[in-house]
This record gives sequence, structure tokens and C-alpha cells, in this order.
Amino acid sequence: MAIERTFSIIKPDAVANNVIGGVTAKLEAAGLRVLASKMVRLTETQAKAFYAVHKERPFYGDLVKFMTEGPVVVQVLEGEGAVAKNRQVMGATNPEKADAGTIRKEFATNIERNAVHGSDAPETAKEEIAFFFSTAELASLARS
Repeated sequence: MAIERTFSIIKPDAVANNVIGGVTAKLEAAGLRVLASKMVRLTETQAKAFYAVHKERPFYGDLVKFMTEGPVVVQVLEGEGAVAKNRQVMGATNPEKADAGTIRKEFATNIERNAVHGSDAPETAKEEIAFFFSTAELASLARS
């Protein structure tokens, strides 16, 4: 499997519950490296743009409201099969159905307040990374 990058958000519920370190530890334990990380507070405009793919879904308004209620931590992760690995570590969207030991099983409250977001494909990851991180930011963080 190839080394790839993926994108992750530690959502407002997890930030408010002070589990940033716990979430990041699970990602790192799975073999993912944090290449970039920053805490931001999404504006309504940013949240609407980022989640535009869900615009026609009934939960869109609630999702935008949730994602703007407090700060989030956005991260660029790297590793072998990073997209799939991140999704595995996150667990099922509904924490009640998530496997034991996954981020959502341990840190999520419910299907709507589910602690984390992760890219669903390498192409999506590139778009989501570019939404939050400039090329210059990523280049300045390159490791040898």
C-alpha cells in the first residue's frame, strides 16, 4: 500500500470534552503521522462551504450549527493507506455501531456529535486539505 495523506477534523464536541490528545494518540498508534495541525473556529460560511456536499440532506443545517459552536482541530495525516486507516480508527459514524477501541466508540456522544471527520477518498482528502492548509504551510512542515 502506498504512503498517502488524509484529512481529519476533531469536532467541537471532542474539543470541548478535552480529548484532543486521546484522539491524536489513537491516530498515531495506528501508524498515522500528524503532518500539520491547527485549532480553528469555523465561520458559518466556512462550514457551509466545507459541507456543501450535504446541502440537500435534512441534517445539513444542524451539521453547520454544530461545526460552528466551538473550535475544531484540523489535521493532515500521513501513512500507508492513510484514508482507509483513518476511517478504520474513527469507527462507524454511529458510535453505537462502532467497534470497541475506535475513536467514535470511546469519544462520540451520538451519530450527530460523533467526535471526528475523516476524508472518504484520496481525492476528497486533497480537496479538504487544501480547504484548510496552504501549499506553503505544508511545505514548511515537511519532514526529512
